[in-house]
Formats: sequence, C-alpha cells, structure tokens
Amino acid sequence: MLLDKVPLPTFDEVEFRCFSQNGEDGILLYIFSLIGVTNKKAVEVCAGDGTECNTTNLIVNHGWTGLLFDGDKEAVKRGRAFYSKCRDTFLWPPTLVNEWITAENVDSLISMHGFEGDIDLLSLDMDGNDYWVWKSIDCISPRVVVLEYNNLLGPERSATIPYRPDFRAELGELGMDYGGASLTAFVKLGREKGYRLVGCQRYGFNAFFVRSDVGRDIFPEIPTSKCFEHPFAQHAMKTRFANIESMNWIDV
Repeated sequence: MLLDKVPLPTFDEVEFRCFSQNGEDGILLYIFSLIGVTNKKAVEVCAGDGTECNTTNLIVNHGWTGLLFDGDKEAVKRGRAFYSKCRDTFLWPPTLVNEWITAENVDSLISMHGFEGDIDLLSLDMDGNDYWVWKSIDCISPRVVVLEYNNLLGPERSATIPYRPDFRAELGELGMDYGGASLTAFVKLGREKGYRLVGCQRYGFNAFFVRSDVGRDIFPEIPTSKCFEHPFAQHAMKTRFANIESMNWIDV
C-alpha cells in the first residue's frame, strides 16, 4: 500500500489483541511493518508477569529481545516460568527484573542489563510516575515509544502528578483516576526528547510516539484531540473529570 501510494489504514483498523491489554499488538506490528526494525530490542516498564503487555507478542512470535521490569516479585516469578516453558522463548527468554522503578534508578537499571543506545521499542505503563520516569531515561533511544496516559484529564491540560518515588495509583471504576499524566504533558515531553505523537489505541489509553528521525513521511504528527474522539474517551472525561480536577496535579 505504501509503495503503491494507496491511503494507509488508520490505527483502529489495524488493532488486534494477542497478548496486549487492548489492540496495541496490531498497532505495533503495523508501525514496524512500515518503518522497519533495527535490533528488535524492547524495554517494558511495569510489565506485570509479562504475559499481557505490549512487548509479549513481539518477543514470543517475532523473535525480539526483551527487558521487562516489574515491582511485584510474584508476578516476575510467574513470568519467568511462562517464558521458560514457552516453545518459542525457552532457549532465549526475555530478561525479567524485579525492581521498583523510580526516576532515580531507571536509567542505571536499563544500562546494567545491557540495553543502551538505539532500540526499537520502549513501553511504559506505570499508572504513576510515568512522566518523570520517561523524562529520566537517557541511556536508550527508542525508535517507538508506547505509553499509557490519563485520558480523564482531557486533550488540553498539560499536567502530571507531583513526583514521589513510592507513589501508587488511585484506581476508580473507569481505571486510573489519580496517577500518570495527561496526553498533552507527554506530547510536550516527547518533543523535548525528540518524539512526535502519531496515534493512540481506540479507547484512548495508550499513545504511540515515533522518534523524529524515523518515518516522518509515513506517520505525521497528530493533534491530541484526535486521541479523544471515541465515545468511551468522551464518556470517561464527562463522568470523572470534575472528580480528578480537584486532585493534586502540577502543570508542566
């Protein structure tokens, strides 16, 4: 389609779930089918047990090398058991690390496990200090970044939680209420780090960023408003916005 200059599909047309929480597996394969891969290296922060996250499909079905972090010791134990028994990964499983990730330790932990310089993917889903952790990551230069943003804050406000190393999210009936950062905050930070927003998962949970030197003619930057068009995203904002607006956010 790209070579024939046929209009490319939108993200919601390519979504599918294999191991991801929603349709991120399809979107990631779509992005990399168009921009290509380099070393097939992926880092995921807060991967749980590594069986329902954004890097799993790439690791299991496409031969990627993964570095997965999570603060839950039992979850990491389950993940290591899963990959050691999986026929596609038991010879070369991803590295699962049990660590509580903070802005102070994330860079050294990634470097310590042999990931530096250019990699293909960074996935970040902490429900908490995501903004501060991404800001602190300097040792790797991912070509694609996928991260969860707090869609309840809407498309305009640029805000995040104040940094606290031991922060745990406050979860409500629609998911994360107090935690993370707004999409606009991530867009501003992404531009500082050399990334542009190219799309999101249809319900407005996860946003996809591509490095400024990669695939600009294929994936142009989009406005944040495009990530709030689904009825669910609009319903979530209307239902919970007043509640979270009174919480302790800082503008960035």
